[in-house]
Amino acid sequence: MARPFWAWRRLCLSLLFVFINCGPAVNGEKINYNLVHSWADKLGLELFSLGDFITRRKEVQESFKEAKVVTRQGGLIVESMAKEIEMMMDLKVSAVRRIMDTAENTALSHQNDMADKMFSYYNAKEMAEPGEPTPPPPTTPPDMDDQIGEPLIYVPPKVLVLEPRPEFQNTPVNFSVSSVHVPVNVFDRASDVIKAIQWSENLDQIFRDNYKNDPSLSWQFFGSSTGFMRQFPASKWKKDVPVDLYDCRLRSWYMEAATSPKDIIILMDGSGSMLGQRLDIAKHVVNTILDTLGTNDFVNIFTFDKEVSPVVGCFEDTLIQANLGNIRELKEGIESFKPKSIANYTAALTKAFEILEETKINSRGAQCNQAIMIIGDGAPETNQEVFQLHNWRDPPYRPVRVFTYLIGKEVANWDDIRWMACENQGYYVHLSDTAEVREMVLNYIPVMARPLVLGRHDHPVIWTQVYADLEDTKLSDYLWEIKQCEEQKADVLEYWQVHDRMLEPNEMHRREYRRMKETWNQPVDSNVYQFMTTVSMPIYDRRENATRIANILGVAGTDVPINEIKKLLSPFMLGVNGYAFIVTNNGYVLFHPDFRPIFQGYILKPAYNSVDMIEVELLDDDRAARDFNPVLMTIRDAIINQSTGSKWMLVKNHFDEMKRVARVKRQYYWTAIKNTPFTLVISYPERYGVSRVEPRTEQDIHRTYITGKNIRSFFDGKRWKIHPDWLFCKQTNKTFRTPETELLYFVDRMSEPGWHWPSSRSALPPEHAAAIFSNNSSTGRYPSINEKESYYCDRQLMQSLVFDARVTKWFSNNTSFNAREKDEKRHEFKQRFGITVAFLATHSGLTRWHEFHSNMAEQPGVGESFSQNNKRAIDEIWYKRAVDQYFVQKESFVYSVPFDAGETGSEIIVTASNAIFHNESSKSAPAAVVGFQFQHSAFYKLFHNITGNACAVDDKDCYILDNNGFVIISSRVHETGRFFGEVNGAIMMRLVEERVYKRVIVYDYQAVCFESKTEVNASNTLLSPLFHLLRVGKWLLHTALWYIVQLMRLAPGVTAHYNDVYMDVNGTEPEPEPDDNSRAKNTAWLRYLTLHRTRLKSCDMQRELYMLYNEKDNVVYNMTAHACERPFVVLPIPNSNLILLVIDQLCPRDVAYVLTVNPKPIHYPLAPNETFSCYKHAREFNRVRPQSCISRHANESAIKLCGKGCAFYANLTLLLLSHVLSRLL
Repeated sequence: MARPFWAWRRLCLSLLFVFINCGPAVNGEKINYNLVHSWADKLGLELFSLGDFITRRKEVQESFKEAKVVTRQGGLIVESMAKEIEMMMDLKVSAVRRIMDTAENTALSHQNDMADKMFSYYNAKEMAEPGEPTPPPPTTPPDMDDQIGEPLIYVPPKVLVLEPRPEFQNTPVNFSVSSVHVPVNVFDRASDVIKAIQWSENLDQIFRDNYKNDPSLSWQFFGSSTGFMRQFPASKWKKDVPVDLYDCRLRSWYMEAATSPKDIIILMDGSGSMLGQRLDIAKHVVNTILDTLGTNDFVNIFTFDKEVSPVVGCFEDTLIQANLGNIRELKEGIESFKPKSIANYTAALTKAFEILEETKINSRGAQCNQAIMIIGDGAPETNQEVFQLHNWRDPPYRPVRVFTYLIGKEVANWDDIRWMACENQGYYVHLSDTAEVREMVLNYIPVMARPLVLGRHDHPVIWTQVYADLEDTKLSDYLWEIKQCEEQKADVLEYWQVHDRMLEPNEMHRREYRRMKETWNQPVDSNVYQFMTTVSMPIYDRRENATRIANILGVAGTDVPINEIKKLLSPFMLGVNGYAFIVTNNGYVLFHPDFRPIFQGYILKPAYNSVDMIEVELLDDDRAARDFNPVLMTIRDAIINQSTGSKWMLVKNHFDEMKRVARVKRQYYWTAIKNTPFTLVISYPERYGVSRVEPRTEQDIHRTYITGKNIRSFFDGKRWKIHPDWLFCKQTNKTFRTPETELLYFVDRMSEPGWHWPSSRSALPPEHAAAIFSNNSSTGRYPSINEKESYYCDRQLMQSLVFDARVTKWFSNNTSFNAREKDEKRHEFKQRFGITVAFLATHSGLTRWHEFHSNMAEQPGVGESFSQNNKRAIDEIWYKRAVDQYFVQKESFVYSVPFDAGETGSEIIVTASNAIFHNESSKSAPAAVVGFQFQHSAFYKLFHNITGNACAVDDKDCYILDNNGFVIISSRVHETGRFFGEVNGAIMMRLVEERVYKRVIVYDYQAVCFESKTEVNASNTLLSPLFHLLRVGKWLLHTALWYIVQLMRLAPGVTAHYNDVYMDVNGTEPEPEPDDNSRAKNTAWLRYLTLHRTRLKSCDMQRELYMLYNEKDNVVYNMTAHACERPFVVLPIPNSNLILLVIDQLCPRDVAYVLTVNPKPIHYPLAPNETFSCYKHAREFNRVRPQSCISRHANESAIKLCGKGCAFYANLTLLLLSHVLSRLL
C-alpha cells in the first residue's frame, strides 16, 4: 500500500528536527532559538495537515462553487425587518383593542347586576386538576372575619384539566377558560371585586377568538382596578416563592396605560412626632409610591422639618428618571431617614412647586402630569397662599395635583391636610396600619386617570420596557440573602471536615475566587426568566353616572416575548457576527446580544432593564469609562428620534464570557418601527459582512423538484441539526417535537401540488386584512387568519438551507475516505490524535458531523453530545473566531479549550475550526466553517514527541498560548485553560511590552457589586412580607449553626465520635493547654464564618483583555533569548491562532505579579456622600417623551370625590370603647 503524501512530509520534518536539535545553541543561550523555531514549524504543519485531512476543507470549499456572492443591502434589510415587526405588533394591538372594547361594553351591560359572593371562578392559586386533592370544606359554621365583620365565605375550588404547551414555556394551560389571580392584599369576596370577576368572565370568548385569529399570541389579560387579574389561557399560579407579591396594578404595563407620564415630588414630614409606627407607615407609603413609577416618570423625595432636604443629597433641586437604579437609590435614602424637629409645610410646598415649574420651563422631566404627594401626621394650616401663587393661575385647571397621606391612628389636624388634596384635584387618605398601605396608595391611580376617562374615546397604546414576567425586583434581594446563607452553611460544613486548614491563605483565596466566579456568571440567554414587552391600553367605565367619578375599570394587555420578536429578525440575513437590537424612546435596549440581565445564573440584576444602548456598543477609541464618544451620542440621538440612517464605527466586541475581545469596524443601519416607541438597529462587520453567499436561480427548490431530485434525501440520517432559534418554517396550528421534525414536514409539503411561499410571517389584524389583501393582491399573497392551515416559511433562508444540505450531503457519510482505507484511517487518527468528531456548519444554520470511534462498533453519545452543545451554527464561538481568523491567516485553524479546563480533572477536549470563504470576482463571503474535536492528552503527547525532553527539565517551561493569552498546552496540566497572566504575570507583561499581545480595556456597564449591609431599623422589615420570613429563617439558621458547632467542639462524646469517624487518631499525643495565640486562632474561624451581609448595587467594572498583534513579520518573533534580560523565546505556530513560548525558569521573577482578565471595579472620582447613581445622573442622556399625554379635562373640576379615611371595619362597640380609652389615657 502506498504511503500517503502527508506521512512522507512528516518523516522529512522529523529528520530536519533531528538535524537542528543536534546543532549548537545560538550564542551559548540556554534556549536555542532555531530549535524552538523548528518545534513551532513542525507542530504547525502536523496540526494543519491533520485538520486539512480530517475536515476535508478543500472539498467543502469546492462544494460551494455553484453559489454566488451578492452584496448585502443593509438599508433594505433593516426596512424589511422593521416592517415585519410592525405587522406583528399591529396584530397584538388589534387583539388588545378587541379586549378593551369587549370589556367596556360588557361592564356597561352588566352594571345593574348584583354581586354574588358565592360566585365560583377559576382562582389561579386555588383551582385543582382532576385527581388533585382539594381542601375539605369546613365542618363547623364559618368564623367571623375580624376585619369585615361578616362570616367567612367558603367556595370549593374549581377543577380544570391543564395541558403543558411549548408556546407557553411548557406551562400547563387550558384554552377553554381564563383564570383569575387575586393579590394577597385583596379580599376576593368584597362586593366590588366579586362583581368585576363576575362580568369579566364574559371576556373568555374574545380571548378565544383572539387566539384563534392569531395563534402566536402569548398571555392575554385584563387587570382590574379592584386588584385582580384575569389571564388567558387559564393556568395555575406558580408557588416557588415564599410570598406572592404580584399585584397587576404595580406592573409597568398597568401603570403606564392607566396614567400618562408624570412628574412627582414626594414630601415626607420630618417632624419629631413622626416616630415609631408612624415612621414605619410613612416609609412604607413612600416605597409603595415608588413601586408604581416607570421609566417614563420622574420623581424626587424631600424630607422637611425646619429645612427641606432631598433624601439623596446629589438629587437636589431636580427630578430624576424613575428607572430601577434610581428608585433603588431613593429607597435606600428613605430607609436611613430619621425625624428631627418641627415641620415647615410652607417651605416644603414652595420648594416642590418651584422644582416642578423649573422642570416644565426647561423641558425636562415627563412634561405631562405633575403631582405633589405629602406624607405626614397633620398640617398646621392650609397654606392657601402657596397654592394660589403656584397652582391656581389657570382656573378651573390645577396643573399640579396634590395627594395627601395622613399617618397615625389619632390625629387632630386632619381637615387642613385634606383640604390641600381636595382643592388641588388630588386625593386624601388616612392611614393607621401598614396592612392597608398598598390599597390606599393605589387610590391615586384613578385620580390621575380622570382626564383619560373623561375623554373616553382616546385609548393610548402603551409598549413597556423589557421586564421579567411575574418577577418582582424585591426577589433579587431575597435570593441574594438566601445565597449568602447557603454559602455560610457550606462554610460551616466544610469547617467540620478540614478545621483550621480552611483558614490558610491559599484556601481562603480559592474559595473567594470560586464565589466571585459565580457572580461573574452573566448568561445572555436564560431559561430561568421569560423576558418580554407588553402592549396595553386603558379600559374606561362608560356608565353615564360614572362621569362624576371618572372611574377606570382596568387595563387590557398581551405579552410579546422577546424571543418571538427575535425570530422576526432573520439573523441569517445579517450573517456571522452580525446582530440586531431594538432601542426604546429612553435609549434603553429592549434586547441586544450583550444585554445581560441576570447574574449568578438566576438572580435579576438591580437595574436590569435600564441598560442604555451606548453602554453596550463600546467604541474602540481608548476613552475613559463613561466618557462617551460624541459620534456615538449623535447616533444615539438619531436612533431615539426614530430617524432612518446608517454609520460605520470602530468598536470593541467582547465574547466568550467576556474573556475574549475583537476590534472590528462595523456598519450600522437603523429605522423606526412605526406606531411604537421602538427603533430597530442592525449591525454587521464591514470586512466580511458586506457580502453573503446565495444559491443561483437554477438552484431554486421548485426547479430542483422538477429535475426529479428528492429534497428529502438531502436530510437523510441523524447527523445533522438546524439552528434551534431561527424561523425556517412555522406551522401556527401544529407543534413539533424538534425543529428538525418541523423542517422535514415542510420539505415534504413543498413537493406537493399547490405549494406557495407566504410573503409575511405575521397574520393580519382582522380589521386590516381585507384592505391590505386587496392592495397587495398583485404583489403577493398574505396568509389569511382564517385559513385552516396557516403557516410561514422564510423563502431565502429555506433556499439557502436546501442548497447547503445538497452540496454538503456527503460530509456526514464519510464518502471522501477510500472504502479500503477508511477503517484504517479512522483507527489511526483515533489512536494517534484522539479525534472524536469532525463537523461542518454553514451560513444557513445547518450543522453536520461524523464521529470517530475507538473501535469498529458505533459508540452512542459522541455525536449526540457534540450536537446538543454545538447546534447554533454561526452563533457558536468557534464559528465566529474562525471567520475572524481568516483575515489573519486564511490557511489556518483556531484552537481552543474550555476556560480553567485543567481544574476539572476530566478529559479535556480541544476544538479546532477553519472558515470556508467563497470567492466570486472581487467579492468573498463566509459560506461555512469546518472543524474537529480531539483529546487534549493526544495534543500534549504530540507536543512532547516534538520537543522531546527539552520542556520536561526544570530549567525550561514551555507553553502554547492562544491569540487571547489562554494556555492551551503546559507541562502542568492544571494550568490548561487559564489565562497566562495568572500563571506568569511578569512574562505576560513582557509580551505586552514587546507588542506580542495588545491590551484592550473593555468596560462593563451592567456589573453588580456588593456593598456592606449595616443593620437597619424595624421599618425595613415592613416593606415586604419577605423580610419577616428572612428574619426568622436567618435567626433559626444562625442559632442552629452556633449550637451545632459548639456541640461538635465542646461535647466530649460527640468530639470523640467525630475523631473516630473523620480523624486519624493513631499515635496522636494529647494537645497542650491553649495559650493566648491559640485562643485567638480558635476564634478566627468564627469571625471568618460569620455572615457579612451585603446588598446588591449596580456598578461599572472593567476588564483588561488581550489579543495578538496581527502584524506580519513581527520583529519580536526574530528575537532570541538573552540571559535573564529576555529569558524567553516566543514564536507563532504556523497555520494557527497559537504561539509557542519557551521560558528560562532559572531566572528570578516576581511570583506575586499577576495579570488577570477578571473584572475590576471602576472607582470614579466621587464627592463625599456621593454615590454611583449620582455620578450617572450628572451625565444623563437625552430621551424622547412618549407621544401620548392626557393630563387635563375641563369637566374634571365637577368631580368632588377627593378622599377617605382609613378603613375601619371593627365592631361599633369596640370602636367607641377604644375612643373612650384613648381620651382617658
